[in-house]
Amino acid sequence: MAQEQEGINLENALFNAADVLRSKMDANEYKNYLLGTIFYKYLSDSMLYYVAELLEEENVSLEEAQKLYEENQDDPDLIDELNLKFNYVIDAKNTYTNILKTVNNHTFQISQLGDAFNSIESQGKEFEGLFDDYDLYSKRLGSTAQKQSDTISGVLSAIGKLEIVKTPGDTLGDAYEYLIGQFASESGKKAGEFYTPQQVSELLTRLTLVNKDYTDGMTVYDPTMGSGSLLLNFRKYVERSERITYFGQEINTSTYNLARMNMILHHVDIVNQKLRNGDTLDEDWPIEEITNFDAVVMNPPYSYKWSANAGFKDDPRFSAYGVLPPKSKADYAFLLHGYYHLKHSGVMAIVLPHGILFRGAAEGKIRKKLLENGAIDAVIGLPANLFYNTSIPTTIVVLKKDKQDRDVLFIDASKDFRKVKTQNELRDEDVEKILTTYKERKDIDKYAHLASFDEIKENEFNLNIPRYVDTFEPEPEINLDEVSKELRETNEKIKENETELISMLKDLTSEDEKIMKGLNDFISVLEEDVK
Repeated sequence: MAQEQEGINLENALFNAADVLRSKMDANEYKNYLLGTIFYKYLSDSMLYYVAELLEEENVSLEEAQKLYEENQDDPDLIDELNLKFNYVIDAKNTYTNILKTVNNHTFQISQLGDAFNSIESQGKEFEGLFDDYDLYSKRLGSTAQKQSDTISGVLSAIGKLEIVKTPGDTLGDAYEYLIGQFASESGKKAGEFYTPQQVSELLTRLTLVNKDYTDGMTVYDPTMGSGSLLLNFRKYVERSERITYFGQEINTSTYNLARMNMILHHVDIVNQKLRNGDTLDEDWPIEEITNFDAVVMNPPYSYKWSANAGFKDDPRFSAYGVLPPKSKADYAFLLHGYYHLKHSGVMAIVLPHGILFRGAAEGKIRKKLLENGAIDAVIGLPANLFYNTSIPTTIVVLKKDKQDRDVLFIDASKDFRKVKTQNELRDEDVEKILTTYKERKDIDKYAHLASFDEIKENEFNLNIPRYVDTFEPEPEINLDEVSKELRETNEKIKENETELISMLKDLTSEDEKIMKGLNDFISVLEEDVK
């Protein structure tokens, strides 16, 4: 409980640190400054604490560790140890602690922070370009160099007060995930490119792990990884999480950098991160070493436009289906890419719009081929308005390569959610209900149906969920005798009230004859009504 509370406190403190920036830009912009600052502090503080550990100094503050580092940074053995541990070394003048000192004594210059970032980025491919979106000289920070410096100083001061390294477990990593989620909420439609809501991420992850044991290690792949949150979910559900190797690809460079930071803050070893900045559809990846994975998870951009060049008909990802997904909707292109990279024994879970279940033409042919091959294991309808970038209802498609039958389990979970502000959200019990139903593969009235291949064939390979799960709720029968009885009782009550009103009106008097005449006429009308 104490650890959980500590995590909440850190989350709130980090989020409040953005107050310096909120009046100057929207969340989609200021997230780069806040997340970049946290990442820089994490790299710097981790290194300083390790310096103290190597020098056998216990329970030191960051300021004390900084002093120790300044006194010993010319020691080549110390530098070698730091490189071995972190794959980077930050010069004493470029540490967060030292720069914060200049902020506090009002001598800070933005160029100092630029030098620190450049130094880190130059120390290996894994750090290259990580701070590209941290625009130190943006006019959004202020109209003059001094105002820009003041804004950055405010951010450094707000984050500088926090302990982010000596926290239990994955407290910092979880706080970072929390921030990404909060920024996605504030950014609205702009957030779709980098964030999948936590409950949906959890569901996708756990669906791929049903009846699987990856104690000896596993590989996971997200071809549209965004901030990497979906990949990192596997850490929570795999016993030996240090044995997971993460493969991810992201077309947006800013988001790709966010994923790299996210991995490092979650203590993922550099050798277990195989991340790439590139176009998943136009250029297949990976093509060397490991190319098939135990789990493939994906929340791609919906109905995305892609080239669909004729040459892709010979691409092994698409060639087996005879047609290409349409240019205007790349949904099946993403699905086929992920499925191609799935191990024979693996499981894939992808979120897509409902249109992929019933659209015809090329998509219909691809869907038919997948069903004939027994590739589709389950179709799960989710509630509308779960995602920040769209209000449409979506569906999870679960795919396998080693199925022994061609049955498909249909689950209609569209009505199970709670409303949080303007969004809908899956509750823990909703996720558990879906997972239990997926494991048991049994019919549940108005919720789930296990459809045979023949049944699907009869429906002309249309997978629209209402064809298989009848959720219609008939109107309750009306009992006319009960209605008549209620009506009589209501009329009697009205007469009682009118009788009481007449009695009260007769007690009223007035010296004005006109008023008394009107009152008596009204009483006469009421008396006629109660006869």
